[in-house]
Amino acid sequence: MGGVFIYKIGLGFDAHPFTEGRKLIIGGVCIDYEFGLLGHSDADVLIHAVIDAIAGICLNKDKGVLFPDSDPAYKGANSIDLLRKTAFLVDKAGYKVCNIDSTIIAQIPKFTPYIHLMRENIAKALNIETADVSVKATTTEYLGFTGRKEGIAAVANALVIKKQL
Repeated sequence: MGGVFIYKIGLGFDAHPFTEGRKLIIGGVCIDYEFGLLGHSDADVLIHAVIDAIAGICLNKDKGVLFPDSDPAYKGANSIDLLRKTAFLVDKAGYKVCNIDSTIIAQIPKFTPYIHLMRENIAKALNIETADVSVKATTTEYLGFTGRKEGIAAVANALVIKKQL
């Protein structure tokens, strides 16, 4: 196999406050919890962080540029669909996502029962193996807005590869 391969690492972050009257969607999974997250789309902080990680490094854009909250087309949008669209644009730009490493930052609720399905959702949207997607959850030991149980944040790293001829 000839050519030069260029590897890049991207970083994404997102945070949303809790709100009443919405479902809590994290990693494309509906979590059984009394509050959802406030946002223009489904407010899936984990998927938004993944989108920013790969779009930033491959397209020099973030989620807000690709899917602006000023566009009514994205009102209530399914973030997994937005991740699929991002993956298409990344592929079109000549990149391939190698792996994702992500962390959900929240005092509540507990995410352990949902982690494997989140990994599968992300892998499927990016057309990579589930083994190449890590999703972890941590607390901030009651510090900051997540520790005060006001919302949820997430961070994601992505390794991508581009073949240069």
